[in-house]
Amino acid sequence: MLNRVILIGRLATDPELRYTPSGLAVTSFNLAVNRRPNAQGEAEADFIPIVAWKQSAEFAANYLTKGRLVAVDGRLQIRSWVAQDGSRRKSAEVVAESLRSLDRPKDRGDSSSAPSSDAPKELGDDAGAPDHEYEDPFADE
Repeated sequence: MLNRVILIGRLATDPELRYTPSGLAVTSFNLAVNRRPNAQGEAEADFIPIVAWKQSAEFAANYLTKGRLVAVDGRLQIRSWVAQDGSRRKSAEVVAESLRSLDRPKDRGDSSSAPSSDAPKELGDDAGAPDHEYEDPFADE
């Protein structure tokens, strides 16, 4: 069986970092992913909820902001629950296993808010990998 989702899009919201009672980092954000243009040539987008855990959550919160272009590799998860009014509800989200920044952060004129040049470009479950895999992809430009 296979459950794998690969998306490229722009963050529609800033990542929201939280911690579980046991101390695990979790962040969520919406990713705007363009569809093919319709018959009238108009572009449409889907806004897909993304959830990242542990090191990926901290990477998203520290280095990604609304408007950034990112690649998300993960799995689709469907959750169901009973709402307060007694109705059954479902929601779908992508649980990110790795995130990769595909563009540079916008220069806001304030160096304290911009990530340093040694900011990671990708972080996934293999966070114990050597540091050279997390170098800034634009450092030598």
